[in-house]
Amino acid sequence: MKKFNFHVKPIGLLDMLHFKQMVPRRRAILASGSLEPITAVYGVNRLAQSLHPKRQKAVVSEIIPRKDANTYVLKADKLAYFRAGQYVSVKLRIGEAVTARPYTLAAAPALALEGQYQITVKKAQDGFVSDYILNNWTVGTEVTLSGPEGPFSYEPLRDEKEVVGLAGGSGITPFMSMAYAILDGTEDFRLTLLYGSRTKKDILYAEELEKICAATDKVRVVHVLSEDEAEGCEHGFIGADLIRKYAPETYTLYICGPRAMHDFLAGELPRLGLDQKHIRREFVPAPSSPEYFASYTGDPSKVYTLTLHLLGEEKQIPLRADEPVLTAIERAGIAAPSRCRSGECGWCRSRLIGGEAFIPDSLDGRRLADDEAGYIHPCSTWALSDLELEIFPE
Repeated sequence: MKKFNFHVKPIGLLDMLHFKQMVPRRRAILASGSLEPITAVYGVNRLAQSLHPKRQKAVVSEIIPRKDANTYVLKADKLAYFRAGQYVSVKLRIGEAVTARPYTLAAAPALALEGQYQITVKKAQDGFVSDYILNNWTVGTEVTLSGPEGPFSYEPLRDEKEVVGLAGGSGITPFMSMAYAILDGTEDFRLTLLYGSRTKKDILYAEELEKICAATDKVRVVHVLSEDEAEGCEHGFIGADLIRKYAPETYTLYICGPRAMHDFLAGELPRLGLDQKHIRREFVPAPSSPEYFASYTGDPSKVYTLTLHLLGEEKQIPLRADEPVLTAIERAGIAAPSRCRSGECGWCRSRLIGGEAFIPDSLDGRRLADDEAGYIHPCSTWALSDLELEIFPE
């Protein structure tokens, strides 16, 4: 058996003296320091602020008209970089109301390095914010934005090299950003896009998509028309059979479109046999009325009272039962925090002190601890009685 000899050096006198002087030396250094506040910004904090700003200012530099929509080119000296598929929240004051809406960044992330974003705003039925933007934004309009947000972006450690994208209407915008990023080499995956529109004239970004597909074999687009038949296009709705027809053997599925599209796909996706980790969904904003949900048992004609606690101040405002709590707060001119408006991001997280509220399961993105502690997301909550709420305004 081999023997090992270990020799431990005894602590020398100099070592003992050094150890004994350590505490007095540190006290002397602290005593010689300045009591003035540290004003320097460390590099890591400066980087974090540039990537995740609370607010950004930009100006509309160009407006590109589309069918029932406009693409707005926003420019600034400096804008935060983003990942293809992310969105920004646009802050607006419309009359007495203070509100915000999420819009996906539709251009290449590389353009952010040149101080440029692009968002597309499509006309919507009873679109309070979209109508305002389409009717009022002109070249030169100053716009207030959040930093880039959202997890709807390609992740090579999680996603397959082949991505099948399902888009409907203005849900094309995150895929435009992805396609541009693939084209310029920022992203490295193959994208097969099934894009649903009513008619061929309703296709947004038709020319841009054609040019991208001609420039790279990593992007393929299949147009699916629900109310029209045209050469080179599929007819009907995007479902399991159509996905199987164009999907490769292994792939990750990305979905972005209107709520009706997501509802239809809920019955189709199980037929594909995909693991949930390979199905990515973009946030879908909460519907305007709780009657959309079969589980709703309230009276949408009721008007309740919302008591708000705002950093020590108390305020009471009317609260309609037929709209999300967040909408009532914004209508009262209160700058409530919000981002996704779909119950997912948690930015509007507020403490429910009293009252009964309706939160549909499909929009309940709260953490278990928040649920148990009485917190709600006002963007996806409707009143069933008078409510008392503590919020933290921006």
